[in-house]
Amino acid sequence: MIKHIVMFKLKENAEGKTKQENIAEAKKRLSVFEAEIPTLKKLVVAINDEKAADSNYELALICDFDDIEGLNAYQIHPTHKAFGAFITPLRESRACIDYEF
Repeated sequence: MIKHIVMFKLKENAEGKTKQENIAEAKKRLSVFEAEIPTLKKLVVAINDEKAADSNYELALICDFDDIEGLNAYQIHPTHKAFGAFITPLRESRACIDYEF
């Protein structure tokens, strides 16, 4: 199994919306991933607690795949690509790790 963890730090305002509005929209868009991407076995979307440190990342995706081929298929899936196009202008930074478990 492969675990893919991605974290995003978002801009305070981007694309005419606040950070909180963009987080809500991201969560909505991510809600279809498991139904639309066959190689994605499990997805947890985590939102940083508003009372936590400002230096924390605000949004995290924790994804499980059977194998690296499944992760690679996910990376090029149209649903994932569309989310990437959506989130890129909203983010200050991104961190990612993929590991076998």
